[in-house]
Amino acid sequence: MPSFLLEVGTEDLPASFVADALKQWERKIPKSFTDLQINPTRFKFYGTPRRLAVLVTGLPLQQADQTEEVKGPSVQAAFKDGEPTKAAQGFAQKQGVSVADFQVRSTEKGDFIFITKRLAGRSVSDLLTELIPTWVMGLEGKRLMRWGDGDVKFSRPLQWLVAMLDGDVLPVTLSNGAEATYKSDRISAGHRVLHPEWISIPTAESYAETLRSAFVEVDPDRRRQVIVREATAAGATVGGVTTIDPDLLEEVVNLVEFPSAVIGQFDSSFLELPSEVAVTEMESHQRYFPVRQTATSKDILPYFVTISNGDPAKADIIARGNERVIRARLSDGKFFFDADRTLPLDGFLPKLETLMFQASLGSVRQKADRIVAVATLIAQQLELDSDTTQTIERAALLAKADLVTQMVGEFPDLQGVMGEKYARHSGENEAVAIAIMEHYLPKGAGDELPQTIAGQVVGLSDRLDTLVSIFSLNMIPTGSSDPFALRRAANAILNITWAANLPIDLLAIINAVVPIFCEHYSSVMKLTPEDLKQQLKDFFLLRIQTLLKDENTIDYDLVNAVLGENDMEYSDRALTNVLDVRDRAIFLQTIRNDGRLAAIYAVINRASKLAAKGTIGTTELDVTSNVKPELFEKDSERSFFDALSQLGTIPNRNYTESIAALSAIAPRLTSFFDGEDSVLVMDPNPEIKQNRLNLLGILRNQGRVLADFGAIVKS
Repeated sequence: MPSFLLEVGTEDLPASFVADALKQWERKIPKSFTDLQINPTRFKFYGTPRRLAVLVTGLPLQQADQTEEVKGPSVQAAFKDGEPTKAAQGFAQKQGVSVADFQVRSTEKGDFIFITKRLAGRSVSDLLTELIPTWVMGLEGKRLMRWGDGDVKFSRPLQWLVAMLDGDVLPVTLSNGAEATYKSDRISAGHRVLHPEWISIPTAESYAETLRSAFVEVDPDRRRQVIVREATAAGATVGGVTTIDPDLLEEVVNLVEFPSAVIGQFDSSFLELPSEVAVTEMESHQRYFPVRQTATSKDILPYFVTISNGDPAKADIIARGNERVIRARLSDGKFFFDADRTLPLDGFLPKLETLMFQASLGSVRQKADRIVAVATLIAQQLELDSDTTQTIERAALLAKADLVTQMVGEFPDLQGVMGEKYARHSGENEAVAIAIMEHYLPKGAGDELPQTIAGQVVGLSDRLDTLVSIFSLNMIPTGSSDPFALRRAANAILNITWAANLPIDLLAIINAVVPIFCEHYSSVMKLTPEDLKQQLKDFFLLRIQTLLKDENTIDYDLVNAVLGENDMEYSDRALTNVLDVRDRAIFLQTIRNDGRLAAIYAVINRASKLAAKGTIGTTELDVTSNVKPELFEKDSERSFFDALSQLGTIPNRNYTESIAALSAIAPRLTSFFDGEDSVLVMDPNPEIKQNRLNLLGILRNQGRVLADFGAIVKS
């Protein structure tokens, strides 16, 4: 069966576009074949800085015959008095069929005429010729460009086009809409330095090997393997371990066509710089891999590994050139580092007045004061001692000071890291220095979390202030739009709280912070204080719901059960004790998995439905003050009452014991409802009826301590 090759040659593409374009093709090209009912055996996608390619194997020569269903006029319009109307005749003539071929089918809008047409399958080569321009010109990306006088956009100007079916060239023409026209051929470009001559591709199947012979490795996976192997070996030659950042590796893979590792060296005096500075200089600016002393060490050696796209025989020359560049970069870093340390860290606080947090919300200096205020509230709520509170307040004040240093101005990714370094240099408490760095954690999903109480509280305070501030302007995330990363901020608040088991009352903090904020910013607020509180509560409840489902893998109905469905009692409880809502959700999932939930599900739901007809509140748990034993008429009532009395002695939030007790009640409730000693709950005597409804109400409420069982879907 034939194989098909498409290669689009270009001027050097951005690495990010190569990766993204191949992902687009991986989605679009197989779908194109599926839509045509053609099923190749294999797709292989290739890309380098100068080309995008796909190899499709196992293609048929001819598309199978197709059937197409065409809808015509309604039956009412097609026939009158049993005879075809002009509408029917016109439809038949247009489709090349007779009225006898009509089929009548019912639709939502009534009966309509349909016909089924058989279409002869087309040759695959013709179909490919039509599809290729849509695949190439349909690629999307950032900052696409036009070239010449054309109006077609692409990441970089096209240079050549290869389109082959086995050994034959498919006749395809691409144009940028003006003078530039690209006709398909079998001619491709080799490596710019190692094989500057054009190269002829004999067959589609020989594509990768042919390009390999011209020093171009078109397979990104193979380039990745070469880079990791050679970079690792290069670091070992100087007694170190090459650190290969995954994101940097993916970028470098698409920056080279024929990778080779080159080891370079810099002056050991630059090791006096914080290792984070030197590593950032190497990775962010130069795309170098740093060499560390050991696999787990933060300390680096005065070496780096660069991945060359040039002649491996010229490695020494390449190394010297890169050494000159990194020397200049590190010299800049040393200058910034020395200049910043001429001031203590708190000396940068006045400069924060010049840095805007948000146009309506003032400067970062004002934000720093707000972070201190929120941090103080949280420290008070957690009942932290005075020394710890002072550490937190100092760290909160200095948390953003490094934003106006020269180093962070050059390398924004070092915010927090440099704050920690400069805090130590300024003689700040060690706990303050660590908290400044930790308050930025986590920086993304799966990132490490702050480990110290000061880092945790300052991190919570910073994010809470951001949420309150931005929400007050009614700039609430909608859809995928979230320019201030508010979802990530709320997720971080919850994850920090859960990981550290902090007994945070989030509802109380929101209720305390909003009025303080409103005192100073009421003139710019777009929401009333009450609306602001409600929006924040709803937002956090949604984040809790999402995190429980996505990160804790709790079934959706169990998440709804602990949060309640439009039940303020549950929503307020969830925000008042975010540790408890997590624990209840995990516990519910556990007892669903081991079968204990099924044992009590029907019992509590049946009791709840009847209890709704009574008057007892949903928070009442004391059976002795709400039920009168002297009104009992059956032993089943007494037995039910005694079991409920035992539930009242279980310590608060001991859910394991509660479930065991509720399970023990199940047979007693069965006897209460359906046994030989059963009762009529809705007794004609109003006192007896209410007494029995109160029994059921207490059972319902004991179940509500764990969850809203009405939200649970029985499995």
